[in-house]
Amino acid sequence: MSAHELALQKALLGHLKADAAVQALLGQPARIWDTAPIDAAFPHLLIGRSESRPVGADGGGVEQALTLTVVSRFRGTEEAKAVLAAVRLSLNETVLEADGVRTVNLRVTFADVFPGADAARTFAVLRVRAVTEEV
Repeated sequence: MSAHELALQKALLGHLKADAAVQALLGQPARIWDTAPIDAAFPHLLIGRSESRPVGADGGGVEQALTLTVVSRFRGTEEAKAVLAAVRLSLNETVLEADGVRTVNLRVTFADVFPGADAARTFAVLRVRAVTEEV
């Protein structure tokens, strides 16, 4: 089942890094990682928790839930909300494909914006649900 998870992450990274609105906010190349480098610039987007389970359907389907986190050092929520909006617009109902796996359904199901405990950062958490199948 791991091929689905890796393929979705690869397709998601490629899609978001190529999106002009995302690039306008996260730079070019877009600062999107699964682990931020020590000297990471802000804002950036992290691909975090990933859950998956098989779907009893033709095509070897897998339902996946990914957590994406925007990290901003802008005082207030404006920058984090702008990145959140660009990512949501880029992903909702988009068909992604990589390594013989494609999405049959993709949408943002949850978003939360909040200040960090250190008061120096603002976070926006997005939960993305995808159903993938083998091509």
